[in-house]
Amino acid sequence: MSDQAMIGQTNPSIAFFPLANRTDLVRRSAVELDRLNGYAAVEFWKTTCRALGSELLSLGCPEDEMRVEIMDFQAAVQMELMWLHRAEEAHG
Repeated sequence: MSDQAMIGQTNPSIAFFPLANRTDLVRRSAVELDRLNGYAAVEFWKTTCRALGSELLSLGCPEDEMRVEIMDFQAAVQMELMWLHRAEEAHG
């Protein structure tokens, strides 16, 4: 980037692909979470969220933005779990 292009840019920022939009990751996480029970489910969930948070931080994502991404991901997985169970109920 030329010096002219950088004038007026104090802190360029990086846009991260939202975790909640990673449909394959959301779906796989929901299916696995649904398959597990009790302690195993809690450990899977904590490990998954911590790993995703660490990944974002290692890519330079600010901590406050990382926390929002994790919360949005958790909500997306919860919605996917609801859809999984609705589909099961609809099929008997």
